[in-house]
Amino acid sequence: MTLREKIGQLFIVRPEALDPEISWVTGEDLVPYAIRSVNGRMAATNKKYPVGGILLYAHNIDTPEQVTRFIGELRRFQGDPLICIDEEGGRVARIGNNPNFQVPRFESTSSIGATGNPKAAYNAAYAIGSYLKQYGFEVNFAPVADVNTNPENIIIGTRAFSDNPAVAAPMVAEYVKGMADAGVVSCLKHFPGHGDTYADTHLGYAVSHKTWEEMRSCEMITFQAGIAAGAPMVMTAHISAPKVTGSEIPSTLSPVILQDKLRKELGFKGVIITDGMEMGAITREYSSEQAAILAIKAGADILLGTREYPKVFDAVLQAVQDGTIPESRIDESVRRILKLKVSVR
Repeated sequence: MTLREKIGQLFIVRPEALDPEISWVTGEDLVPYAIRSVNGRMAATNKKYPVGGILLYAHNIDTPEQVTRFIGELRRFQGDPLICIDEEGGRVARIGNNPNFQVPRFESTSSIGATGNPKAAYNAAYAIGSYLKQYGFEVNFAPVADVNTNPENIIIGTRAFSDNPAVAAPMVAEYVKGMADAGVVSCLKHFPGHGDTYADTHLGYAVSHKTWEEMRSCEMITFQAGIAAGAPMVMTAHISAPKVTGSEIPSTLSPVILQDKLRKELGFKGVIITDGMEMGAITREYSSEQAAILAIKAGADILLGTREYPKVFDAVLQAVQDGTIPESRIDESVRRILKLKVSVR
């Protein structure tokens, strides 16, 4: 692979990131565009900027026929992209909340947890994974492995299985197994745990004041269960964990969180993907280029949802060429990503 081809593998982007005529600050800005097919500008950008994956949102999805056709077009892109979606069940379900699709629907992840039956999590994941596979999706950014221990939490809430790690952990494990049996990649999120915060990282700074020992006795129980069940991907949180890292840096950019804790201590060998790099917790403190370079240096394999894709791609390319990021660091991530692609195809 050329260096450009390898760098492209490190990115999963929204379709709009490949259209140079579209710019945005928040995801809501993209809804009016409703890109639901590949246009000439996107195809032209992709010829120069290969991409490892595409993430579709609700506004990119209209009908089963449309999304199947769109995914077929995206599969022909340079970079052999993974086709991804957030389909947790409940309020985060791009297809499940679309009335044009006749698919199984679930009230919430917490309602599954409330059954006390891990098999319910398996069945939900298998049902969701089966219809995702039918339409052509390969990666589902689920399950939420957070433990919702803060009742004032405005972003996790019913997206978590439980406020009790002993309840949540077997649910997470069974969800991972159900998704795998349906032939779709699952992703544990949001490491090292977004459930004890009260702020929304989509908007800005959020912090967990827990020590690592406190996380080990709560959040890590569910993440370890998911990893032991074979989860191939873990998504980082943009939360700060100063009592773990010794600084205010978001976990996404922290080698302590990604390498010392997730890789070495928990033994995770799969793909580490960031949460959306367009989110306020990142963009309010860092430029898109700076954040991308810091995340890669920290140990992230895939950067999700960067706003200015060609600009950030070029910045990462330059960082490799000038030695800021060793090419061996890129190779390490690309091997994991290609292994993941082989596993799902």
